[in-house]
Amino acid sequence: MEECIIYTPLGFAKITGNNDGITSISILNSEENITDIIPEVLEDCVYQLQDYFNGKRQQFQLKLNPKGTEFQKSVWITLQKIPFGRTVSYSELSKQLNNIKAIRAIAAANGKNPILIVIPCHRVIGSDGSLTGYAGGLARKQWLLKHENPCKQQSLF
Repeated sequence: MEECIIYTPLGFAKITGNNDGITSISILNSEENITDIIPEVLEDCVYQLQDYFNGKRQQFQLKLNPKGTEFQKSVWITLQKIPFGRTVSYSELSKQLNNIKAIRAIAAANGKNPILIVIPCHRVIGSDGSLTGYAGGLARKQWLLKHENPCKQQSLF
């Protein structure tokens, strides 16, 4: 398994993966040494993340290999269908998965997403529009949602 540490607007991010795909992207809560030489299998992920943070990418084209149960993987696949700049509620997500009664299990699977940003679990919000839990912290979730859907208010004067 290869890994690297990069700096992002959200802080230091750790990326792991191999030839089978990216296995995790996590935001760290501490300062780390940035990786000098990015492993070849992670280069495309690093470039695509940089494009995303620079406002040049809305979709990722990466081979993903998250570790989880079949149920969790089905949730993560559905998360990838949420369009850039949009949000859905946990209730809507459960309807998309044709499993309305599993809303808590779906929320738990969302919370266990190992590939932050690329699998956009940050796009899931409460039914009342509130920001709910995010493994990277609510401030980072709010930053990501603003980044993807900035309110472009015109000045009156």
